[in-house]
Order: sequence, then structure tokens, then C-alpha cells
Amino acid sequence: MTLIRPLKGLRPAKKHATDVVAPPYDVLNTAEARIRADGHPSSFLHISKPEIDLPEGTDPFDDQVYQKGARNLMRLIKDGILFQDDQPCYYAYRLIMGKHEQTGLVAVANVADYDTNRIRKHEFTRPEKENDRVRQIDALDTQTGPVFLTYRHQSEIDDIIRAVTEDTPEYDLTADDGVRHSLWVIRDSTRIAGLTRLFDDMNCLYIADGHHRSAAASRVAAMRKQSNPGHSGDESYNYFLSVIFPDNQMNILDYNRVVRDLNGLESEEFIRSVAESFDISESDKPVKPSGAGQFGMYMQGIWYSLDIHADKVPADDPVARLDVSLLANNLIAPVLGIDDPRRDKRIDFVGGIRGLKELEKRVDSGEMAVAFSMYPTSLSDLMAVADTNEVMPPKSTWFEPKLADGLISHRLDE
Repeated sequence: MTLIRPLKGLRPAKKHATDVVAPPYDVLNTAEARIRADGHPSSFLHISKPEIDLPEGTDPFDDQVYQKGARNLMRLIKDGILFQDDQPCYYAYRLIMGKHEQTGLVAVANVADYDTNRIRKHEFTRPEKENDRVRQIDALDTQTGPVFLTYRHQSEIDDIIRAVTEDTPEYDLTADDGVRHSLWVIRDSTRIAGLTRLFDDMNCLYIADGHHRSAAASRVAAMRKQSNPGHSGDESYNYFLSVIFPDNQMNILDYNRVVRDLNGLESEEFIRSVAESFDISESDKPVKPSGAGQFGMYMQGIWYSLDIHADKVPADDPVARLDVSLLANNLIAPVLGIDDPRRDKRIDFVGGIRGLKELEKRVDSGEMAVAFSMYPTSLSDLMAVADTNEVMPPKSTWFEPKLADGLISHRLDE
């Protein structure tokens, strides 16, 4: 069993591709998905967010939601909107957002290598989200949302992908958010064998985004193995849908923080407490940190620049030295009293794609008392954490652009 292998992708007929592709299932809430899919019966949102086709107020975790998603998937297949390739293929997938471009490989990755940490993790999963993905995969008999993987780039892989993408893509479309999605089908057996070998020679892959989907795929594989007396290890359920990008093309944005109150402190007292661990100065413009150890802070209409004191940065701890950890351990926990950001409702997180104006808006509205702008976590830091079998604090990374749902899915009965 190799680290990755090709798949018989379930994908849109070319003329339907623009109608089918949709944002990832966890980017839109139910109300937004209902609006987006209205009048678009081929939208993949009918599969990834099938509660939109049931009465308003339906619990999105109700059994009938997953059953509706399965029926919607079979409808698109029956109507010829989706079809399955007749031979296992790899696919080159390019994303272009503004001036940023990245091209990866669509493949299925080995669940056994995930279970043994050859496919490395850096986040905890939440049981309710993991359970949701298990039920979705099992009901649809299909993995619909690809896991976002990365690897240390290799020139040989770059050369193969470059040669593939010199041809005309199978799909070339621009989504509502302006991101351009292009996909090429790799059927050539020599290229397939070469890519399989090059990846199998790697020590590991890293999960960038998709910890719940990969964990769910592992659980579904274990369930099906247990119920299959003829289990061989070669079944489709032993692999999970992935798009794999080289590390030197990845784009990580900041993941900022907003906090509802100052933990009972007056603003002057709060500033004095912050100054115990940070050099602090007012700024006449929004603060977008230019390097690690720098932070912006916005409160009461004023931006501040924060620089962590050097003695607060541990040299040999890959988790504690992360900016998200430095802010949590030296300000958010001791000053604002938020020890568990996963569960504390006083803190929220704002993806960098929304910009610093969103932080100002949340504070100026009175909803939040203070906001913090962050410097993006580096991919090398992510890999260092994963290599030591540690986990990062919640909401440490925000990857852009996002993969589309519906462009490629993986049937477990292929």
C-alpha cells in the first residue's frame, strides 16, 4: 500500500462544472447556503449542506439530513451532472487568488499512514465535528471534501506537474469569490507511476487543513474493515481524498483575535498589565505585524503596536514560541482570564482574509472590547510542531485560497 494512489474521480460533466462547484461545507452557514443554492439545483451545496432542502429549523445533524444528501448525490449522478472516471487518475489542481498561484495534486492518501502519523497532524479535533463527517461519509458512501495536505517541495514533482499543466485544463472556472480553479486529468501511466513513487519515497506528508475529514475517514475505514470479512487493504475506504501542495507555494494568512471585555479591568489598568510582557506604543494607523513577535491591538478607537519581551520567547519549544501561544500565555490568559479559547465564548477568531477593518468593526460596534492582529504562522513552524507530535493552539492558521467542493469526490465503492 503506497502513501498515495490515483482514484476514479467523481466529478462534474464539463458543461455543468460552474453550476456544481461550491465553497467548502464549513465556510457557509445554513442560511447563507440556502440563499446561495436557491435556483441552482446542481449546486454541490445540496450535497454538502443538504439541510437547505428540508424545512427551516431542521437540525443539521438529524439523520434525515444525511439521507437527503445521499439522495441528492445520486440524483446528480443519475442526471449525468456528475460522472465517474473509468480508470484511476491523478489530477493537477491550480488555484489562483489575485497574484497568488498554487498547483497541487489530487490523490487519495493512505489511511494507514494517517493512523501511524506518517501523515502528520497539528490540531486536536472536536468530537461533534468529527462525528458529523463520519456520518456524512458513511451515508453518501463518498468523501466529498478533500483534505488539504502539504509536503517539502521536490523539483521532480514540480517538473511532472509543470508538464501536465502546459495542456488545456479540463475545467477552468472562476468562483463567486474571484478565486480561479483549474483542473487537469492525469491519465498517462508513466506519469502516474512516477508521482506514486516520488511521494512514496517521502518520509511524511502534513495536514494543512482538514483534520476532521481525515480523522473521520480513518474511523469509517475502521468500521468498514470490521464489517468486511474479506478485507484486503486495497478497498477504496482505506484511502482518503486529498489535494497535496508543495510547501513553497502555500499561502497562510493571519488568524486574528477579538475579545468581548477587559476582564473587569479599566483601560489604563489593562494597558499597564499588557506592558509587563510587551513593549507597547500607540500607532496612527492600523497595525499589521511585519514579523514574528509583533502584534497589533485595537481598543477604544486606538491602534497599538505590541512587541513581546525577548525573555518571554522560549527558544526550544516549537509550540510555546508560536505567536498565537505567546499572545495566549502572556496576555489573553493572564490578563484577560481566557484559559480555554476552544470553549470560552468571550473570545472569537477572525480570518485574515477579512482584513483589519473587520477587527475595527467588531470593536467599534461595541460587540467586542479589544482586537489583536497577528503575524501569520509559518509553514516551517507548523511542520516543526507536527514533527514533534505536538498540537498547535486553536485557530493558529488560516489558509487561502480555499479548495472547492464538488470538483472531485471519492466514491468508496469504486
